[in-house]
Amino acid sequence: MSRLVDKKLLKFLLVGVVNTLVGTAIMFGLYNLAGCTYWVSSAANYILTSILSFFLNKYFTFGNKEKSAAQVVRFAVNIVVCYLLAYGIAKPLCLQLLAGASVAVRDNVSMFVGMCLFTGFNYLGQRFFAFKEDK
Repeated sequence: MSRLVDKKLLKFLLVGVVNTLVGTAIMFGLYNLAGCTYWVSSAANYILTSILSFFLNKYFTFGNKEKSAAQVVRFAVNIVVCYLLAYGIAKPLCLQLLAGASVAVRDNVSMFVGMCLFTGFNYLGQRFFAFKEDK
């Protein structure tokens, strides 16, 4: 457990706050103000903030020095898998739990739940896959 909860987790959460503020504005702005769909709004959030996250987490959080295309691919694969898992779970779950609510309420709640799931999956994926430490 101490391997998961350490200074890297705190740095990851700090980077996450920055990404969350930027991403939330993008996602909910596109959905509620620009009229984009659930999938376009949430995908735009993760595409744009993932670029920011790559650099902040690589250098600040994990202090990773590797410079390779393979690392960029691992990071991208991690983001895609985490996104599909998080939002693929959140959407049907919220549709079921909030069946009587309006589409806008269900979609907004599902985007929020997806954000929470994504954060947990993404931390594990970045720490142990994208920026894993070689022993």
